[in-house]
Amino acid sequence: MTDTPSPTAAPSARGRRLHLPIHLRWGDLDAFNHVNNTAMLKLLEEARVRAFWAPATGEDAPGTAVLDSSIYSGVLTLIARQEIEYFAPVPYQRHPLDVQMWFGKLGGSSIEVCYEVFSPAETASPTQTLYARATTVVVKVDAATGRPMRLTPQERAAWSPYLGEPLGYAHRR
Repeated sequence: MTDTPSPTAAPSARGRRLHLPIHLRWGDLDAFNHVNNTAMLKLLEEARVRAFWAPATGEDAPGTAVLDSSIYSGVLTLIARQEIEYFAPVPYQRHPLDVQMWFGKLGGSSIEVCYEVFSPAETASPTQTLYARATTVVVKVDAATGRPMRLTPQERAAWSPYLGEPLGYAHRR
């Protein structure tokens, strides 16, 4: 049993987003008492797994969770690129972070996943703090051949409602 609310989807100014509550672990902190930059990659990975992997019997998951995560599925999801822009240190807290996710692009075999990581939605503060924005390009690959696999009509149908503007980064050169 978990006290974590189920992932939800909500519209925003940029389009429809998934809201994935992701709990911090004490081990995510570094010597400066905030979430380490490499731990942020693990938090984004956890959000991605919850958004993509089909649930087991009795588990809650958003409608985007359509990928078979079994090692026997013959499908791999590989990371082709990641970019993170940090805005504020993430302190340890008991309430889960509000990881908001949408898709900037659905390619032939790739998905551009966009995230904004906010302070918990459950706090008494009227506004949430934006801690980081990130983009991950995921490529769907045939496990046997290592070749990219086309996204299926089922995957496109599940992910298309969450298509929105890709992130632009302020300090990109």
